[in-house]
Amino acid sequence: MLEEEYQPRRTLPRHLQKTEAPEAPFEFALRETTAADLPHIREIYNYYVANSTVTFDEDAMTLAEWRDKFEYLTKLGMPFIVAVSPSGQILGYALVAPWKQKRAYRFTVENSIYLGPAATGKGLGRVLLAELIARSKQAGLKEMIAVIADQGADASLALHQQFGFHEIGRMGRVGFKFERWLGIVMLQLSLK
Repeated sequence: MLEEEYQPRRTLPRHLQKTEAPEAPFEFALRETTAADLPHIREIYNYYVANSTVTFDEDAMTLAEWRDKFEYLTKLGMPFIVAVSPSGQILGYALVAPWKQKRAYRFTVENSIYLGPAATGKGLGRVLLAELIARSKQAGLKEMIAVIADQGADASLALHQQFGFHEIGRMGRVGFKFERWLGIVMLQLSLK
């Protein structure tokens, strides 16, 4: 085809063009965790146990272990929330637990946030962390600690830093999972 024979492609008027349906908005609600949520929470957590180094647990947690943890946190009045889809599916959860067992640490907690694999990358972690911080303040807690793996958890590190957590220390080679050594990064946020 000669250059002079080339004619640019014509485009249809906008009203006749195919339009891709917009992606449905990612909808969810946050609420307190109930005992009925625990099987779903267990499945989310155990996914990370089996497939990642964001938790150093190597053995899946049982439902009985989750029930014990739930009862313990409820007894202490610790925030434990879930994100739920409009259809009732648990998309993720967030909780705080005592940093240490000694009484003097009673106002200091460690946070945990886990999302179902289909709920990642949609901003849900940010919403859960914001709510967890707000509820922890309401509960009278004063300090929040995040203990994050030094490999494979860059998004978690960045998220915590965006909320004002600052690094307070690192420990190298303190965990061994998937045939490799792992360290942790510790961050802290004062709940004022």
